[in-house]
Amino acid sequence: MSGAGRTTAANVLEDLGWYVVDNLPPQMLKPLAELVGRADGALPKLAVVVDVRGRSLYSDLAPSLRELRDQGVTLRVLFLDSSDEALVRRFESVRRPHPLQGEGRILDGITNERDLVAEIRASADLLIDTTGLNVHELARAVTDAFGDSDSPSLRLTVMSFGFKYGIPVDADHVADVRFLPNPYWLPHLRDLRGTDQPVSDFVLGQNGADTFISRYEAALEPVIEGYLRENRRYATIAIGCTGGKHRSVAIAVELGRRLDKLKSLNASIVHRDLGRE
Repeated sequence: MSGAGRTTAANVLEDLGWYVVDNLPPQMLKPLAELVGRADGALPKLAVVVDVRGRSLYSDLAPSLRELRDQGVTLRVLFLDSSDEALVRRFESVRRPHPLQGEGRILDGITNERDLVAEIRASADLLIDTTGLNVHELARAVTDAFGDSDSPSLRLTVMSFGFKYGIPVDADHVADVRFLPNPYWLPHLRDLRGTDQPVSDFVLGQNGADTFISRYEAALEPVIEGYLRENRRYATIAIGCTGGKHRSVAIAVELGRRLDKLKSLNASIVHRDLGRE
């Protein structure tokens, strides 16, 4: 999506040693891939930014990707998304029009773009929702996904969140830990976070907490094995409570710690709503 952070992502990839081509018409993907094939390893890592700035040309992106895959080209699609509200704020802050808004509003352009990119979004190998991310957090997410080819096969993100702020759009699995007592109602824990030891001890010490984590970890193991068999490299496990500050944070930290011990897997922990008021 325009305004979702493609410039930041492209800059990070370039810093990681990728050869980045920006605003490439989809029709040029095949000739570029052929050029890379003749470069004798001079361009081992190629990243191409394709977006709706090409207007009508964008509709050829999905067929071009299918053609490349049919020819045996190994490729991954990263889709950057963000909420409509966040995109509107970003366009307003830079005082630039959306490329598809025409004579309408920014939101009209965003709506038009969502219709145009729906197929690519649905088939993307990795989706990053940048709604609540700053440029540094987005850079870390891109680095985690594309930085080190020698890292484990599956990069798993365990994300805590608050249901009151909505379910993360990039979550592959969602678990609800609101069945546990809420530390918010204890005055000595209310202003602390799930990363603080007193809150963590309280949450993990509740009846059912350890059983939930152990059984959920066991339930995820065949899923992770399946991802590896299907050559899927990224997945997000979202753990939710009411506000995303106590229970989900403590459970996500412990679950991430246990999952990180599995072979061929690198688990990172993200707390989406921890800094919200």
